[in-house]
Amino acid sequence: MSATLVLGASTNTSRYSNMAMRSLLKHGHPIYAVGKTGGEVQGVQIEKTIDQKWSVDTVTLYLNPLHQQAYYQQIIQLKPRRVIFNPGAENPEFYDLLSKEGIEIVNACTLVLLSVNTY
Repeated sequence: MSATLVLGASTNTSRYSNMAMRSLLKHGHPIYAVGKTGGEVQGVQIEKTIDQKWSVDTVTLYLNPLHQQAYYQQIIQLKPRRVIFNPGAENPEFYDLLSKEGIEIVNACTLVLLSVNTY
């Protein structure tokens, strides 16, 4: 199974990114996590930067559009199959960049996709 990058990861259990990390793991999905404060969730290290050596199928975003800008090129260089824009992360500017690279854009909630087995 291909890996998911959770961008905007948090150790705070009330944050949706944290809930998504735990749900992805519960459903057997390998994950990478990047967040501004680092830390660890269920054995997964939250890194502060994206490693271009990671093999990533899906990027799931938990950052508002302003905070996404710093990651545009890094995400494109990972060549993921798709990028999921969770509620609050919608970003038409980034959609344009991704679509030019042939990367699928999904406006959805990762938690919902997992709960209805459409992830």
